[in-house]
Amino acid sequence: EINVNDMKKVQLILSISLCGFGVLLLVAGFVTPPVGEIHHSLLIAFGEILTFSGSLIGIDYKYRYKE
Repeated sequence: EINVNDMKKVQLILSISLCGFGVLLLVAGFVTPPVGEIHHSLLIAFGEILTFSGSLIGIDYKYRYKE
């Protein structure tokens, strides 16, 4: 049986790790040639990662604590 608190921890850890991965993508965009220019595909990927990680927390929060 899955504990609710364990599920929240998993979602939080996954969201934080996805955000960290997105930041690493942006840093990689700065250090690879051409240096200092972030390709638009990295920005799109970072936006999608943030949207997904936000949905992991936001959707669950909305329906779990719905009044």
